[in-house]
Amino acid sequence: MTEVLKGKKIVLGITGSIAAYKACYIIRGLIKKGAEVQVVITPAGKEFITPITLSALTSKPVISEFFAQRDGTWNSHVDLGLWADAMLIAPATASTIGKMANGIADNMLITTYLSAKAPVFVAPAMDLDMFAHPSTQKNLETLRSYGNHIIEPASGELASHLVGKGRMEEPDVIIRCLEEYFAEKEGDLCGKTVMITAGPTYEKIDPVRFIGNYSSGKMGFALADECAARGAKVLLVAGPTQQKTRFTSIERCDVESAGQMFDVVKDKFPEADVAILSAAVADYTPEQVADEKIKREKTGAMSLNLKPTQDIAAYLGKWKKDFPLREKILVGFALETNNEETNAQDKLDRKNLDFIVLNSLNDKGAGFQCDTNKITIIGKQEKEEFPLKSKAEVARDIVNHLVKMLKK
Repeated sequence: MTEVLKGKKIVLGITGSIAAYKACYIIRGLIKKGAEVQVVITPAGKEFITPITLSALTSKPVISEFFAQRDGTWNSHVDLGLWADAMLIAPATASTIGKMANGIADNMLITTYLSAKAPVFVAPAMDLDMFAHPSTQKNLETLRSYGNHIIEPASGELASHLVGKGRMEEPDVIIRCLEEYFAEKEGDLCGKTVMITAGPTYEKIDPVRFIGNYSSGKMGFALADECAARGAKVLLVAGPTQQKTRFTSIERCDVESAGQMFDVVKDKFPEADVAILSAAVADYTPEQVADEKIKREKTGAMSLNLKPTQDIAAYLGKWKKDFPLREKILVGFALETNNEETNAQDKLDRKNLDFIVLNSLNDKGAGFQCDTNKITIIGKQEKEEFPLKSKAEVARDIVNHLVKMLKK
């Protein structure tokens, strides 16, 4: 994952909610990603979590009052508002949300909010009836109209032991919202549309059987997350897989067969600047699909006639020549078992790819079902080998190479 939060200055506002303890996890997560965090806490917030704990995590004094001492020293909400790259209020109680919406500047947190020049993110936390109350909803709509980003609360068991919507979203989700915001504004793929295929395809034999492969989709989903983290609009075409994306901005379309994947890819390719074809698409599909389950007792020995599927990479490689005013980059994958580089180079040339990512089943820890991969990137005139890495790190290497090509 690219470091979009590295060096960012974040004001974290904490209010009087039982969810205040989650602020510790938010602080740790932000600092791990390279951000600098300054906590501003309301008097009620200090009843739930101590400034000492927060100060230990941020390595900064916690700000709560306008005046720090009795010697005239004071905390400037104006300076804080100018210092921040983003302000996050988590948890945000109904009281604080009401004050923000109506400009009631009676504590350091609200005055800092009113002075903030940076984007403001609000993560509500309260009981379900309080959250659903018309006054709370009206205040949230007011904050949205001001340009604030509301991180919707999750549903689940609340402090009251009731179950419903109102619990503050989990820290990793909140941090991801900040990542998505800065990626869209500053990422090196900002303004680009990247189409990615991922996972296997299943070719039906009958209603219960199919021809498939061992692909898990992990590599393709890692690429989707990496591209989204760097500001791209991501169109993910996924075969049958249990994988999930980290970023809600990713547009995902689920398919089953090679034919379905081809149809979706053909539809989305014109709007893409880049196509990364990491899916393990079946090369063959049955000529006929049985309408009912084939019974061994009735059928006995059987043979299966197969026909080739549409070669998606070759089709796009030929088609991309029709877009002279909007040059497209086409990235392929080659999983080989023998003559690896020769076969990958041949695929690169035949299918008019811009570069190809080669991995071999002969390398331990690479290929299907693994959390790691070992790749070689082969281009028209260059080749770069990489050691065994996690698939998230491999995705970063591939996207780094892509970004270099886009800058040429």
